[in-house]
Amino acid sequence: MAEFQHGLFGCFDNIGLCLVSYFVPCYQFGKNAEAVGEGCFLCGLASMVPLVNFYAVMKIRGKIREAKGIEGSAVSDLLTWCFCGICALVQEAQEVQGMTPQSIARE
Repeated sequence: MAEFQHGLFGCFDNIGLCLVSYFVPCYQFGKNAEAVGEGCFLCGLASMVPLVNFYAVMKIRGKIREAKGIEGSAVSDLLTWCFCGICALVQEAQEVQGMTPQSIARE
């Protein structure tokens, strides 16, 4: 199984992405969702709703892991998001950056 290209604390590997994720996390989450074939607006909105956001973040992180063959589980995804949400968001964004939904589906 593969691993994420950037570590969980590799937030500053791309400072622009880090800033967008920190100041407008719902936008970045929506863009990550769009990269794996989900609706950008609805997922971005869902990331702001208590309890719904846990389902949304687990679903999107799981889809990214599945598409890239990255080892992990729903429990590890949830714990990562609970204790280090912005870092997880940046890590996911770095993983899908520059890719279209079609190219992720083919990997």
